[in-house]
Amino acid sequence: MKIDGKQIAQKILDELKLKIQKLGKTPHLAIILIGNDPASVAYVNQKKIKAELIGVKTTIKNFPSNTSTSTLLRTIQKFNNNNNIHGIIAQQPFSSHIDQEKIVNAITPRKDVDGFHLNSKFQPPIAQAVLEILKPYSFQTKKIAVIGKGKTGGEPIIQAIKKMGINPTVVDSKTENPENLTKNADIIISAVGKSNVVKPNMLKKGVILISIGLHKGSDGKLHGDYNEEEIKNIASFYTPTPGGVGPVNVAMLLKNLITACENFRR
Repeated sequence: MKIDGKQIAQKILDELKLKIQKLGKTPHLAIILIGNDPASVAYVNQKKIKAELIGVKTTIKNFPSNTSTSTLLRTIQKFNNNNNIHGIIAQQPFSSHIDQEKIVNAITPRKDVDGFHLNSKFQPPIAQAVLEILKPYSFQTKKIAVIGKGKTGGEPIIQAIKKMGINPTVVDSKTENPENLTKNADIIISAVGKSNVVKPNMLKKGVILISIGLHKGSDGKLHGDYNEEEIKNIASFYTPTPGGVGPVNVAMLLKNLITACENFRR
C-alpha cells in the first residue's frame, strides 16, 4: 500500500499556517540554487509553492553551475546579515568544484533550517520527515536497514535513528551481497538516487520501503530507488515518487523555519 506523503505533509502545513497567523510577522526563507539539477529544481519549486501557501516569503537566488565558492559565500553573508531573513538553505548537491563544507558552515546556525551546519540549531528536515512517516509503524521495535550514507540523505537519517537508541544496518557501495542484510530488515530506507537500487530479491514479504533518493529517468520524470510496480506486492507499505518523502521533507523544513522565526531576537 502506498504511503500518502502529501496527506501527512498537508496536516503539518495546516498547523504551520495557523501558527504563522498568530506570529505577527512573516517568516522569510532564502534559497540558494546552483545549476539546474532536475531533483534540486523540483525540490526548490515545491518549497516555494508550499511556503507561499502558508504565508512564508521566499527569496530564490539562482546561480549557474560554474559559480565560485567565494561568490556563494558573499551571498550567504548578505543573507546572514539581513534581519528580515529567518532561514537560509543552499540546495544540494553542489557542483564538484564548490567547497561544500565551507558553504554549509557559512550559514549562521540559527538560520540553518536544513540542519547541516556543525552547530546547527535544527535537525535535518529529511530525518524528521522519515521519522514522521514511520510513526504509525512502531519502528522502534523493527529491524531497520539504511541504504546509502550520503551527507544530505542517509547520514542524517542514520544519526537520527541512533539517537533514539536504534542501531540500523547500513548498506553502502562497498557492501558485499547487500541482499543478505536487507532480507532481514522490517524497514528499508534507501537514499541513493539511482534506478533499481532496491530490487525484489532484496526484500522479505511485508517490508516497509522508504525511498529518499531521486533520479531523472529516460522518460524525463523523477523516480525513486525502486520500481514501484516490482515491489508493490512484496512491501506492506511503501513511499511513491512523487508524493512520498518529498512533501513531508518540505513541510519539516518550513517547520524549522517557523521555529527560527519565533526564536529570532528573543
